[in-house]
Amino acid sequence: MPKPKYRRVMLKLSGESLLGKREHGISPETCDSIAQEIKEVKALGVELAIVIGGGNIFRGIAGSKRGLDRTTGDYMGMLATVINALALQDSLERAGVPSRVQSAIEMRSVAEPFIRRRAMRHLEKGRVVIFGAGTGNPYFSTDTAAALRASEINADVLLKATKVDGVYTADPMKDPKARRYERLSYLDALKGRLNVMDAAAFSLCMENEIPIIVFDLFKRGNIQRAILGKPIGTLVR
Repeated sequence: MPKPKYRRVMLKLSGESLLGKREHGISPETCDSIAQEIKEVKALGVELAIVIGGGNIFRGIAGSKRGLDRTTGDYMGMLATVINALALQDSLERAGVPSRVQSAIEMRSVAEPFIRRRAMRHLEKGRVVIFGAGTGNPYFSTDTAAALRASEINADVLLKATKVDGVYTADPMKDPKARRYERLSYLDALKGRLNVMDAAAFSLCMENEIPIIVFDLFKRGNIQRAILGKPIGTLVR
């Protein structure tokens, strides 16, 4: 069995990653596919935590542009992330992968409250921990939540799963001359205003020396390749 480069991993998934071919909501087939990849990763013996966004259901900043109070919109977005976390948990459990959902906003009937030591104990026991409700505070993205939780659980790496295969000099969908970075420093990412993660997330990872790997989620096996240390996507460190 191949030896993983990273032992404790934070995986950041966007809410849109659960869409599949839908325009809105959750694709059960896509959840099941992601769960199968996670099962394969867990077989390597790694400890895996996940932060998932809510953009497939509701995005607070988009609501605020239509007149919704920003704080209210952000709390609605946090609740959307918990819905996604529960959907992914269901797929994981059906795949035979034990998991726990922890929420930054208390809702004890559906999820555990976030408690750092309990989360780390779950990881040590081989359970996947899915962190919902972002940081529990408005005005912070789920990217920042992923960087914060990665720092709190002493993760070895933050895997940022996206629709593109790394960080580019420009939007590769709009600019055919856009060039992909293989490696990038935190400072260059911040100075270049590269919109893969927000500044708060980059700063947290830089301060706590957590490398970030940005890669294409939709190429089968890429999560495992990243954990094994194979050269995919863009490494920010």
